[in-house]
Amino acid sequence: MLTTERGAVEEWLSEFKSLPEASLTSYAVNLKEKTTLVSALYEVIQEPQSELLEPVCHQLFEFYRSKEKNLRIFTLQFLPELIWCYLSVSTSRDLQSSGCIEALLLSIYNLEIMDEQGHSKVLSFTIPSLSKPSVYHEPSSIGSMALTEGALSQHGLSRVVYSGPHPQRETLTAQNRFEVLSFLLLCYNSALNFMPAPSLRSLCHMSSRLCVCGYPRQHARKFSGVKNRIPASSEFMVQLLTGIYYSFYNGEWDAARRALDDVLYRAQLELFPEPLLVANAIKASLPQGAIKGTKEGTKCIQVEIAPTSSRISRNAVTSMSIRGHRWKRNEQNDTNNDSSDPGNLVIPEISVTNVAGDRIGNGERVKSLTENDAHHIQAMQDICSEARAEGKPEIRRQKSTLQI
Repeated sequence: MLTTERGAVEEWLSEFKSLPEASLTSYAVNLKEKTTLVSALYEVIQEPQSELLEPVCHQLFEFYRSKEKNLRIFTLQFLPELIWCYLSVSTSRDLQSSGCIEALLLSIYNLEIMDEQGHSKVLSFTIPSLSKPSVYHEPSSIGSMALTEGALSQHGLSRVVYSGPHPQRETLTAQNRFEVLSFLLLCYNSALNFMPAPSLRSLCHMSSRLCVCGYPRQHARKFSGVKNRIPASSEFMVQLLTGIYYSFYNGEWDAARRALDDVLYRAQLELFPEPLLVANAIKASLPQGAIKGTKEGTKCIQVEIAPTSSRISRNAVTSMSIRGHRWKRNEQNDTNNDSSDPGNLVIPEISVTNVAGDRIGNGERVKSLTENDAHHIQAMQDICSEARAEGKPEIRRQKSTLQI
């Protein structure tokens, strides 16, 4: 560790102890902008034998149990690196060097499983009812269904518990280790929108190293250090995939791609159905090329929401709209026919030949009309005018064009 980085960590440790309560909010806001301090803290965590590790873990715990949201997020961003350091040390069975990290992880876990009243926290969600409108559907747009709206409303809302209640833990053992770590990753994933790029990158690297260490792929990835296989549970790998999927669309495409391949590789070896299902679903939904320009953009996963029923009904094509369009077109044609002037009848062109059989040019057709033809055309116009005046249907005749 460089002298400047060590000095930044020591200054950070002493600054918070002498900080007054009134300036705690402004201190928490400006803390995330100290990139030099963040990189120095990563180096301290990566060195289990560092003398600064214990005071750093203690101060991170002080941040997390404070009421300031930004201080809690500052601690959470180091959670992937803390988990990896703990797992890598636990495989070597040198638990003394990871004692402060284990204490920090247990403290965060015991804080999160309890609510403000001291009761066990239960995380759940409610399945929406189709009888009530939402941003995705309108009850009137469902159409004919076997269950009516009244029958659906009688079923009520179903509540599904996906985490909790969890018991308090005093130590981490082989039996409860991944139960605690999976819950900690669940807390980390709930704040993914606030995680900076180094934290997402650390999550992807931790996922890759965890899944390939001790396996033949470790040589291809060129990971050094830990050579033993690190056990992992199915639930823990699913929580890893949640963060990896978010990293794809927030500036860490390459690291997330490698992590996804490594998690899928480990899930195939372990025959874990849940990680296999989630990893293959993520892989199938990814675009063909890498997404660019997302490091400074809004951190979200873009989805398309179906239009509402009012928008659909306005532009929908039905049998009534087709008939109405046909009636309007027929009315326009009848109006144009009725408003036409009989004196402006279009006379069909008549191809006439002279006695010698030579064809007359197009420019001489008007001149070639005889007096009898002119009287005949005038008589036809008079008949049409009289028929319209008496209310009779108009009779039109058209001479065929003869060409020789």
